[in-house]
Amino acid sequence: MSEKLAFALSAWILGIFTARVFAANSMNLNRIRRNEGVTEFRAAVDGSPLMLYDFTDSAGVDNWNEISDTVRDVGMSKASFVIQHTQRFRRAIFFSLLNPQVNGAGFAGVKTPVNLDLSGFTKIELRGRAQGNKGYKIVLRHKGQEYEPFPTYENFFEGPEEFSTISLSLDDFKPYYRGRQLNSTEAEPLDVANITSIGLQIYGGVYSPIKQKGPSAFELDWIRAV
Repeated sequence: MSEKLAFALSAWILGIFTARVFAANSMNLNRIRRNEGVTEFRAAVDGSPLMLYDFTDSAGVDNWNEISDTVRDVGMSKASFVIQHTQRFRRAIFFSLLNPQVNGAGFAGVKTPVNLDLSGFTKIELRGRAQGNKGYKIVLRHKGQEYEPFPTYENFFEGPEEFSTISLSLDDFKPYYRGRQLNSTEAEPLDVANITSIGLQIYGGVYSPIKQKGPSAFELDWIRAV
């Protein structure tokens, strides 16, 4: 190989590498590291949306774990979170089977540990559609308080029949304990600067006029903060 050709080839390779590094550093999200299964996030300084999970691209579901009513001895529901990757698209699907008690008590869900500061954002958005039951909620926990007797912080939404963007205000995430909303004397507000898990759940409706049961699916493209 001539010296000129070798120089040109080296310059071409360096150009591609530089462009890829620049593109990576220009993304509105940098995943810093996974520390014992916990995903840490860093938002861009320009105020753009923070993409938490883009299932249409490369985000996986290995770090999402089932958390359903079978944590109690009477529970009979089931959840599964998988990637669907066809020749034309890629997305996640949250499958659920709700087997609630007579009073509607029951839930099926998944969650993932995070180290997430959303103090510079006002909403969580997700894009997807629902088949079967339509009542869902995003469930957050903070300060590493992942188990009882600590509350969850929940925001309910109706899954659309066609792919749409669902917008959930962070101010509307309220504390709950076993399906019952807590008042301000029972639980502190959500600490949006120290969120340590995020989850997706479908509910039976023990304290709700809406009762749900049976199989459902929620197809999910992405989750982001804005």
